[in-house]
This record gives sequence, structure tokens and C-alpha cells, in this order.
Amino acid sequence: QVQLVESGGGLVQAGGSLRLSCVASGRTFSSYSMGWFRQAPGKEREFVAFISWSGPSTYYAQSVKGRFTISRDNAKNMGYLQMSSLKPEDTAVYYCAATRILGLRTNVHDFDSWGQGTQVTVSS
Repeated sequence: QVQLVESGGGLVQAGGSLRLSCVASGRTFSSYSMGWFRQAPGKEREFVAFISWSGPSTYYAQSVKGRFTISRDNAKNMGYLQMSSLKPEDTAVYYCAATRILGLRTNVHDFDSWGQGTQVTVSS
């Protein structure tokens, strides 16, 4: 497993932008695919975005497609989620996660390394 720590959350007005970061330590981060998930109060944790271990393959939940961009820098052991045109319904705790399972992964159970989460609050 890798250890993951998120940062970059905060309070932003609707229409604004935030960039979340995820720093990895431990095992070789470049061999892990990465995902971002979010969990709003009273709701289940849901998939947001995925990026493959090598970086060229990405996938997004329909609710964020065109507004969020996932990326990674394996040389720095970093992952990112650029969020734009934020909406109040994007308010949640955001988690980065890592998996060594090959192929596109969107299920929380496919990821075995998780960060502690960072709060994103979008005001209307």
C-alpha cells in the first residue's frame, strides 16, 4: 500500500475553482492507478475521477465531466484534481485513493489505499 495525504480543500463560492492535491509515500506510486472520491453528509462515498498508473487514461463521473480534471506527476509522487465551475452539490469530503488493480476502476472496494480526506464546501 501507499500512504496518501490530501490537501487543498476549502470554502469557495459557486462558480469558483479549487485544486486538490494528493501526496503519496511508501511504495512506488507510479505503479498505482489513482482515483478521487467524495462523500457528502448522509450519503455514500461516490466515484469522481480516475487516472491510470501511467497517466494517459482518465475517466470521470458524469456529474463532474467537463468541470473537473484529474492529473498526476509520478516524478513528484503527486496526484491532483482541478475543480472548476463548482456547484453547491459538489460540497463533500474528497478522498484520493490508489489501486494496483489494472484497468478502469470506479468502485470504492477496488482501492486499498486511502487518504484522510479534505473538505470542500461550495456556497451558493
